[in-house]
Amino acid sequence: MGDDSEWMKLPIDQKCEHKIWKARLNGYEEALKLFQRIEDEKSPEWGKYLGLIKKFVTDSNAVAQLKGLEAALAFIENAHFAGKTTGEVVSGVVTKVFNQPKARAKELGMDICFMYIEIEKAEVVQDELLKGLDNKNPKIVVACIETLRKALSEFGSKIVTLKPVVKVLPKQFESREKAVRDEAKLLAVEIYKWIRDALRPSLQNINSVQLKELEEEWVKLPSSPPKQTRFLRSQQDLKAKFEEQQAQGGEQSDGDDGEEMVVAVDPYELLEPVEILSKMPKDFYEKIEAKKWQERKEALEAVEALTKNPKLENGDYGDLVRALKKVVGKDANVMLVSMAAKCLAGLAAGLRKKFGTYAGQVVPTILEKFKEKKPQVVQALQEAIDAIFLTTTLQNLSEEILAVMDNKNPSIKQQASLFLARSFRHCTQATLPKSILKPFCAALIKQVNDSAPEVRDAAFEALGTAMKVVGEKAVNPFLADLDKLKLDKFYLNLFLHFLQVSAVPPKKGKPTSAAGAKSKKSSDSKEFTESELSVEVCQDLAAGVLPASCLEQLDSANWKDRLASMEEFQRAVETMDKAAMPCQALVRMLAKKPGWKETNFQVMQLKLRIVALIAQRGQFSKTSASVVLDGLVDKVGDVKCGGNAKEGLTAIGEACSLPWTAEQVVSMAFSQKNPKNQAETLNWLSNAMKEFGFAGINVKGFINNVKTALGATNPAVRTAAITLLGVMYLYMGAPLRMFFEDEKPALLAQIDAEFEKMQGQSPPPPIRYTKKGAAEEEGGEVEEQDEDAGGGGQNIMDLLPRTDVSDKITTDLVSKIGDKNWKIRKEGLDEVAAIISDAKFIMANIGELPLALKGRLSDSNKILVQQTLSILQQLATAMGPGLKQHVKALGIPIITVLGDSKPNVRATALTTLQAWVEQTGMKDWLEGEDLSEELKRENPFLRQELLGWLAEKLPTQRTVPGDLMLCIPQLYACLEDRNGDVRKKAQDALPTFMMHLGYDKMTKATGKLKPASKDQVVSMLEKARAVMPAKPAAPAKTGGGKGSADMVFLLTQPPSPSEEPIPPPSSKDKDNNGSKKPSSKGKAGAAGKKPVSKGQKDDEDKSGPLFILIANAKEQRIKEEKQLKILKWNFITPRDEYVEQLKTQMSTCFAKWLQDELFHFDFQRHVKAIGVMIERLESESEATISCLDLILKWFTLRFFDTNTTVLMKVLEYLKLLFAMLNRENYHLTEYEANSFVPYLILKVGESKDVVRKDVRAILAMLCKVYPASKVFPFLMDGTKSKNSKQRAECLEELGCLIEGYGMNVCQPTPAKSLKEIAVHIGDRDTSVRNAALNTVVAVYNVCGEQVYKLIGNLSEKDMSMLEERIKRSAKKAPTAVAKQTATDRSQKEQPTNSNATFLRKPAQEDPNKLNQARQNAQHTESLHPSIPKEFQLDLDMIEMDQGRVCELPDLVQHKLDELLEPIMIPEPKMRSVSPHFDELHNSTASTINFVISQVASGDINTSIQALAQIDEVLRQEDKAEVMSGHIDQFLIATIMQLRLINSTHMADDRVDKKDIIKLYSCIIGNMLSLFSMESLAREASMGVLKDLMHGLITLMLDSRVEDVEDGTQVIRSVNLLVIRVLEKSDQTNMIRSLILVPNLLSTKNVLNWTSNSSMFIYIQCLWRVIRFLPETINNINLDRILLDVHNFMKVFPKEKLKQLKSDVPHRTLKTLLHTLCKLTGAKILDHLSMIENRNESELEAHLRRVVKHSGNLAGLKSDRSNEKGGLRIDDRMSKAKVSDILSEIFKKIGSKENTKEGLTELYEYKQKYSDADLEPFLKNTSQFFQSYVERGLRMIESEREGKTRIQTTAVIPQHGVDSSLSSNEELKPAVYYERLKILRQRQGLENTSRQRPTISSLLSSKPSVASSTDMLQSKLSQLKESRELYMQEHNVHSPTHTNTRSASPAANLDDLKKRLERIKSKRQ
Repeated sequence: MGDDSEWMKLPIDQKCEHKIWKARLNGYEEALKLFQRIEDEKSPEWGKYLGLIKKFVTDSNAVAQLKGLEAALAFIENAHFAGKTTGEVVSGVVTKVFNQPKARAKELGMDICFMYIEIEKAEVVQDELLKGLDNKNPKIVVACIETLRKALSEFGSKIVTLKPVVKVLPKQFESREKAVRDEAKLLAVEIYKWIRDALRPSLQNINSVQLKELEEEWVKLPSSPPKQTRFLRSQQDLKAKFEEQQAQGGEQSDGDDGEEMVVAVDPYELLEPVEILSKMPKDFYEKIEAKKWQERKEALEAVEALTKNPKLENGDYGDLVRALKKVVGKDANVMLVSMAAKCLAGLAAGLRKKFGTYAGQVVPTILEKFKEKKPQVVQALQEAIDAIFLTTTLQNLSEEILAVMDNKNPSIKQQASLFLARSFRHCTQATLPKSILKPFCAALIKQVNDSAPEVRDAAFEALGTAMKVVGEKAVNPFLADLDKLKLDKFYLNLFLHFLQVSAVPPKKGKPTSAAGAKSKKSSDSKEFTESELSVEVCQDLAAGVLPASCLEQLDSANWKDRLASMEEFQRAVETMDKAAMPCQALVRMLAKKPGWKETNFQVMQLKLRIVALIAQRGQFSKTSASVVLDGLVDKVGDVKCGGNAKEGLTAIGEACSLPWTAEQVVSMAFSQKNPKNQAETLNWLSNAMKEFGFAGINVKGFINNVKTALGATNPAVRTAAITLLGVMYLYMGAPLRMFFEDEKPALLAQIDAEFEKMQGQSPPPPIRYTKKGAAEEEGGEVEEQDEDAGGGGQNIMDLLPRTDVSDKITTDLVSKIGDKNWKIRKEGLDEVAAIISDAKFIMANIGELPLALKGRLSDSNKILVQQTLSILQQLATAMGPGLKQHVKALGIPIITVLGDSKPNVRATALTTLQAWVEQTGMKDWLEGEDLSEELKRENPFLRQELLGWLAEKLPTQRTVPGDLMLCIPQLYACLEDRNGDVRKKAQDALPTFMMHLGYDKMTKATGKLKPASKDQVVSMLEKARAVMPAKPAAPAKTGGGKGSADMVFLLTQPPSPSEEPIPPPSSKDKDNNGSKKPSSKGKAGAAGKKPVSKGQKDDEDKSGPLFILIANAKEQRIKEEKQLKILKWNFITPRDEYVEQLKTQMSTCFAKWLQDELFHFDFQRHVKAIGVMIERLESESEATISCLDLILKWFTLRFFDTNTTVLMKVLEYLKLLFAMLNRENYHLTEYEANSFVPYLILKVGESKDVVRKDVRAILAMLCKVYPASKVFPFLMDGTKSKNSKQRAECLEELGCLIEGYGMNVCQPTPAKSLKEIAVHIGDRDTSVRNAALNTVVAVYNVCGEQVYKLIGNLSEKDMSMLEERIKRSAKKAPTAVAKQTATDRSQKEQPTNSNATFLRKPAQEDPNKLNQARQNAQHTESLHPSIPKEFQLDLDMIEMDQGRVCELPDLVQHKLDELLEPIMIPEPKMRSVSPHFDELHNSTASTINFVISQVASGDINTSIQALAQIDEVLRQEDKAEVMSGHIDQFLIATIMQLRLINSTHMADDRVDKKDIIKLYSCIIGNMLSLFSMESLAREASMGVLKDLMHGLITLMLDSRVEDVEDGTQVIRSVNLLVIRVLEKSDQTNMIRSLILVPNLLSTKNVLNWTSNSSMFIYIQCLWRVIRFLPETINNINLDRILLDVHNFMKVFPKEKLKQLKSDVPHRTLKTLLHTLCKLTGAKILDHLSMIENRNESELEAHLRRVVKHSGNLAGLKSDRSNEKGGLRIDDRMSKAKVSDILSEIFKKIGSKENTKEGLTELYEYKQKYSDADLEPFLKNTSQFFQSYVERGLRMIESEREGKTRIQTTAVIPQHGVDSSLSSNEELKPAVYYERLKILRQRQGLENTSRQRPTISSLLSSKPSVASSTDMLQSKLSQLKESRELYMQEHNVHSPTHTNTRSASPAANLDDLKKRLERIKSKRQ
């Protein structure tokens, strides 16, 4: 009891796992009660038991197990996620429950299985039960079979899959246990109930006794099909229906359902395929060629036995089929022919669709063999060809069948017709369209007239069968040419006979309806088809309806009498009743002499008008038309009567169909020689095609006449023909050109030009229609033509004349293609290409070529594979639609090539595939198992290419074959493929498969996956479901509905104010309207009875409001979408459910008529509806805003239309809409924006410029009503598009947003956004690259050098492009701005003065404004204002005030430190302060900008004056700081001036060289002043320093300067300047500029290095900078420097540097690295982070070597110096003291001021201690420093010894230059020292207190000048006055100067404040 008390306290779940069985029993009992008590199926309580249920059913204690089974059953029934336990629980039931002796346990186990089936887990249960059949315990086997039987009985064959059950059933009949056999028998009986005879083939091999017993049981079964009695959870509707039937006690059921259930199971599907190819005799192919027929017979018998297997494994049967085909076609032994035919039949039956590949090869041979008359042969051939037909389609065999229909042998013709008759029986109306039926019927009609009766009978049989399948209406048009006798025979005997004895008997009432249809047809024919009447009969008929006077005066000689007669004639016709009007008699009266030769034009006009009236009002037949057409054509070119003649022709076209009328008219016109008639006939036809549409037009009939017209001498005829071709092009497209490829190039160019005009246009909807009677006569051609070809466009390829090339595909050619030698194979392929090229268009019969080409697709030589693919592309174009029959033989192997490892081969294969699909469509590719077989290949290339192709093609298909389901297992396997690309492609393809197969089917298919895989795949399916595209809608019929014209007419009443009022219809038009049918359904109605009242009703309906204002309706819609009650507006392409949802939402708040128009299939209705919305936009603005979300959603649907007219109207409305929203201060909600903006951005990538322009304008307006920071992410998403135009435009927009709103607009963070933008710099598309670069430059303009941190690491190529673009934009800034200001007249809105571009952050490189041209285009928009900038209003006011036009705006009155406060930016715009804010108000900065811009002036004096002013600022320390932020700008201007001097002024003899020297002096003086101030000097960026050094060194080496007076002095001054630049600049930028300078990275310069080259100077400069490293090491960016060194060493490795004449460059580089290592130690290796691939250069290895040995350097140096002698100094001096003394001396030498003193001390020290060794101190210095010290010591020695000869040396080498660069000539010491002294004094290097002279003194030779301050003030004053005067004079002509007033110069802030005060006083 103690134990009991312990476990009794435990929770239920722990009791269930307890060791004591009683505890478990108690736990199961409590669990059962708990499970029955829990009401929530998703309660967390269920989760506690999820892992215990298997233990419930497998309990070792029998008593506890029973209770556990009950609890498990309750759990499975009630828990939501019980399905997760299916596999383990059912497995436990099978192994641990079914073997129990207790019946109750077995019963509960079965109930558990059934419950799992009920909760949708049938497949898992079935798999576990089938596994149980392999158990050794017979009890378990019996129980499993019994469970399967009961499950089938209760759930039916749709739930329990029978194929795996039937597969294992025969094995159970072989069991030794009788109980197993008996249960198997019961299961077989149960299966038979559901699938009937489909079970028999699978059980044919069981014991005969058992089979007999089964037969007996099967006979006893009731004939009615069984019904499902237990239902799944998802079948509750069926369950309710079933229970209702049971309650009524009725046994009635839908018999059709039962029949369908029986037919649904194909015995073939239940069979296992047998592989026979390996079982064939090894010598089969030898024996089949043997001469003895007995050997051939043995071979065929072996194959025949194998082909009797009902289902065959797929394989390559090509060789076997060819062998059998050869026997059928060529073997003389008829018995062997029969055997081969049976083998073919067996193969076709066993392979089914897989045999379709070989069908086209075999059928022609069988048809030809029907010449044999022996019944056994004929019967075998019939069986073979019938079996083959079931593997393919009639369309694929059409050419082969039609080819033998003209055979001379009557037996062949007879059997071909009989084959057609049998084939037709397998067809339906859908599979036997008119396009296929037409050629067959034509051939059969020809055979009806054959002399052989058996041929005639067979033809009648085929026609009768066709009529039964497709209906009488479709076949009757082809019987029109039969004479009455044959027609009667056909109807009375054969047709009725076949209706009665047909294999599929018709339902009751079918003959009656057919007979009724026939009688109706015959009555219609009598009514509309007239026989030709004699003149006498016509006169009598006419006399009955026309006045006697009218008839008498018809042939009067007086024209006035004839005119009066015509007027009476017209009145009579207008009042005549339609039924009583004798049309033929009337038109014959009109043709009565003088008839159409009438000479009076008035009479003739009336006569032609009467013809049109008769055709419109009467029952006008083709017979009547034939009477008048000739006369009408004769008058169509007449100037006065031509219009009436054309009206008559149009009326006849309406009465007798345009296709017939046009053919007659054109042939008559070209039988004449009158060019005027020919031209006008063609013009009439062009217009008629537009009015009637293209349906039924016989293109082939026109082509010859059009070609004749094109060759006419009369230009009007040629022009009319080309115009007609243009109209035909609208309907037929590019294939039309194929008819005219042989024309002359000039003519072809004219045709192409006409086609180009029509490009992109859509054909107009028809406005005229053929009357019903004529349409009936044509056998419904119009309607069927619409269905088949949509107006003839698709059938164009059928009209092309094709060549039969089968005779050219010889055996030799085929053997060549398959030769072992690749060169011979190539020759064969070349020949094939030539054959196809010569033929242009070929028939589908190409003999053995498909198999030969198939072999080459797997050729080991990839060149031949590509050549074969090219041939297949040729083949596609040449063969056209006939290519379909080769899809299986040649198309599928193309897919196999997609698995090739070479990208170019795969790309060619994909192109070939596309070319084939264009001709064949997708259906044939998707049928059968071929695609699934290809996906089975574990080739990642094949899988990703094929899945990508399917993902592209499937969304365009409306329907697909069910065989697509076979690809699903492979698709799921690809989702888990090892290759990432395959997985991605598979995920992309999921939604496209789902759109056709459905979510449920695809989810069900996951049942066979492993649990882990299944969960993953199901989650992917859920995601795919959300983005599943909608199926494309069925194409709207054109020309089919006659009511559409009425509807269009009604819509135009009343005309909208914005449109032209439509004139009232003429009487003719009214009659037309009245005679037209109200709808396309064909029912007669009075459409024209009350057109006016109907129009008035429409007016009344449309007079109300468009939108209904409902309170909180929009908020409710937002709430519903958030709660997922409705679909979220998010899709790739809009599906039907989205459209329906939008319709439902709009129905409550849109006027009904408006909603009908918006969702009409006709795009013109959309255009008119949008027009009305535009009209009411202002008056209904409040209601429009309330429905805004729905309006925007509807517009997103229009973005997916291809109609440009609608799109342009949509964009027009959107521009007006957003302008209205801005005026109303409305803000878009997140809900509205998310539903609209992403789809608007899709259209920014539109190919048409006008669309892109409008979209960009809308995006600009959008930012006024929606925050730009929220638009930014949408544009970022747009940059990920596959459309390069969209990517480029989105990037451009991003740049605009950043320019306009600053970096805060970048979301989520600037760094993340910029990294994504920078990725596009490496894009393949040029426009995308440029856009990305422009955007990054825009960022650079805002935040300067920080942009490099934001964009992250870029590749070297991308970084160089970016730096180049930034540099280029900086240089082009002034000109770019000038161009904009010259073209943009709205400068008030966008300040673009030339100085403004320089106002940026300090460390940038002279940026440029981005996309000036694009912004300019936006500002010129007239429909919407461009984005207003701050201070807009004041600028307008000032501009309008002529008196103060040049004064500053009023807003500048605010204090400078409070400028931001009064700016009231409108809230909807949410903009930051304009980047041009400072430009408008900071006059000091503007003045500096202006002066700096003058530095680069082409005028020397202007530049000198500007430099003087800047020098004055730089010389005053308190004012020099104003230059901060302008250093790069100033240096760039200076560099540009240096280049200008070098390239222009120095070469111009007209320029005084003294002025040039003066300019050089000013520049150098400015630079020295600038680089004397370290804070300013450090602002110079790397790129600018690089250009500056290049310019200075170029100047130093310019020999022309030396030749000028004082030129040498200039060069020496440059030397000094270079030293100053090296010392004061930012050392990181300096080192980088010296390493990356273009000259240094030039291979040519490096390899040609000499001491006189510019590179030598760069080396000197670099040594100089290396000396500074100990002081600057902590301030430099080592990572960036090492990256540049890495790039240098990558381009110039050690081997290349060693090729130089000197080792100085190599040593310099090593010294730089050694110095860096020495100063940083091992930490230097941590500064390689910016190098992506360190192995590309030797940098890292070199650094590691230096770091490794650096520890021993000091010791080695000491030892080495001691070995050489060391310092032999006096013992009294310690080494330390000596070192200190020498260090002090060398420090003095290294300084600029004390260098001479240091040299003197060193000389004296050497004199005192002659044995002192200076090497340790000189070791770490440069070579140039050492030589300088040596020369200095020699100089002192010479001076002291009194020597006078001194060699010319460079200015001190420690400054980094050599004297050889300045001058190689020797100067006298006195001259040299004098000049040096002057120069040093000027630059302040002498130790003197005298102040250096100003540069102003250089401007004039006068000894005294005004002070620099006075000069600056006077110059600024002059500049200000001249500029204000210029602006007043040019204000109208050059509005660009409106904003330059902000840049007017002022000396300082005090001046600015004074000017502000003056403005205030004037205003007051």
